[in-house]
Parts: sequence; structure tokens; C-alpha cells
Amino acid sequence: MITAIVSIVVEPSRIPEVAEQIVDIDGIEQVYSVTGDVDLIAVVRVRAHEDLAEVIAGSISRVDGVLDTTTNIAFKTYSKSDLDAAFDLGIDG
Repeated sequence: MITAIVSIVVEPSRIPEVAEQIVDIDGIEQVYSVTGDVDLIAVVRVRAHEDLAEVIAGSISRVDGVLDTTTNIAFKTYSKSDLDAAFDLGIDG
């Protein structure tokens, strides 16, 4: 499974509508409205790089109101809940 974090710049007046359209795209797990240099951050989970290209270039970038995107692909996931579960099982780190 490939996980990517997509930073999205949106026309300010369209942020809620754009977020609602993006979250409905296959492969999108969550969309966050955020402060900072971008307006939205989307978490994408897909099986193949070709799927990632379709979600970002083929879908997100084509939503009316999206001005720019930047994509970061995750190499490894670190999660507090995963670590807590490992300790509950008695797995040494």
C-alpha cells in the first residue's frame, strides 16, 4: 500500500466545497483543512504508483478551485497506536 500526503492550495472562497469533492475521490482517506502555506491536506492510500498518479493528476488537480498541489510519498509509517499494541503483545523493540 502506498501512502501519500498531498498539500493543496485552493481558492479561499471554495475551501469547504473543494474539501468535500476531494474526500469523495477513490483513494482519499481523509482531508484536513489546515493553517499555514496550504489550505487542505489529503491523505491518499492506493495500491500502485499508477493509482497515485490517477488520484492526484487525474482527480484532485481537476477539481474546480484547486490551484496547486505538492505530494509527499511516505516511506514508513510510525504510529503511537501501533507501538502501544506491540507493547501490549510483549514485543521487544
